[in-house]
Amino acid sequence: MSEKPFSLEFSKVTKTYSRSHLGRTTYSRGIVDLSLSIPEGESFGLLGLNGSGKTTTFKLALGLLRATSGDVRVPDLSQVGFLPELPCFYSFLTPRESLRFYGRLSGLPEQAMAARIEEVLSLVGLSAQGDRRLGEFSKGMVQRVGLAQAILHDPRLIILDEPVSGLDPLAIKEFRDLLGTLREKGKTLVVSSHSISEVEKLCDRVGVLKEGRLARLIPHKEWDSAPEGLEGLFVETVR
Repeated sequence: MSEKPFSLEFSKVTKTYSRSHLGRTTYSRGIVDLSLSIPEGESFGLLGLNGSGKTTTFKLALGLLRATSGDVRVPDLSQVGFLPELPCFYSFLTPRESLRFYGRLSGLPEQAMAARIEEVLSLVGLSAQGDRRLGEFSKGMVQRVGLAQAILHDPRLIILDEPVSGLDPLAIKEFRDLLGTLREKGKTLVVSSHSISEVEKLCDRVGVLKEGRLARLIPHKEWDSAPEGLEGLFVETVR
């Protein structure tokens, strides 16, 4: 059987940041020699302490940063959706108006726009709230709008940075169910989260970053059989 095609691939990628101050240049590394391939349809978790390189990795995948060395390969950037940790929208717009704005930015054809907006609003549970101003929304509802914009153009790869940060337990459960629906549709998910229990429930495989390096790759079956689960393996790796 042939291997699945990849959705995201890093090949010996290093990102070095430079900073100049008073005529002196200092250098720091975001990630170092990262090699990782995520196949289509996989739900992949990225874990690490603050400053471990997760944000750098995401920015490289999204084309917002250029690698200092190595290659980052995404078959088609137009097929990538992104939900940032703190999505920010114009508070005076409604979800329908916001999604129309992002749909035009994504190049969705006007004739298909209205139907697609209604489809994603239904998927994230906001059909009844589609004409309310976003300034009236709770954080959980804003997060739903963020997911709606990330999947509006029906991307194959969806990158989510701390998707359940700050949500209450019910909102977390509902959001996890939404992501499960996307998995069932064959989407590739790449999730970064400090909530290890959520990553355990959602992901097929997890990568642990430590000081900019990929310290460990952990398949689901490994944390299933570990006495302390994924949390124990993570702590063991980053200490």
